[in-house]
Amino acid sequence: MPLHSYARAAHTPVVATDFASLKVELIELVPELRGRARRLSRDATLAEDIVQDTVERALRFVAQYQRGTNLRAWVHQILFSVFITRCRRSRRERNALRALSADPFAWTTPTRFARPETGVSLSPTAQSKFDGLPESFRMVLKLVDLDELTYREAATALGVPLGTVMSRLHRGRKMLASQLAEAA
Repeated sequence: MPLHSYARAAHTPVVATDFASLKVELIELVPELRGRARRLSRDATLAEDIVQDTVERALRFVAQYQRGTNLRAWVHQILFSVFITRCRRSRRERNALRALSADPFAWTTPTRFARPETGVSLSPTAQSKFDGLPESFRMVLKLVDLDELTYREAATALGVPLGTVMSRLHRGRKMLASQLAEAA
């Protein structure tokens, strides 16, 4: 298939209406998935693993596919998610190996990775910038970042929806970061 035909075909929606047609269309998308995985990973062997995981996840989570929607887009999103997950896992493994190469007994020392018993203290500059934030943002930052509550626990403590906590946390962090950058 010429390159321009392939590019045009890649933008054509593939729609599955039932499980049988989904399996057939999924099989037809494998070469396209393999190409994208190779471009992302730059490794043919890794690309094959990514495609295999993608197809496996697509079949496992077939109930999440909304029949009549673009199967190609759905499967490509799964492939990208698989790729990102593998990258993150690889980075965590490299960091763990680096830590173990520096200290082979690091994994046997639980205190090294234990959470601090005392609260987090901020520098005077950071504390003044933190205190200057609007209260709604300051409270979310305190609960999540300083007191290490989960988003859900912070939402319950503040009596607001989970999405509000996430939004305030994001915006509060951005405000604090910009104020600290100005102070530096």
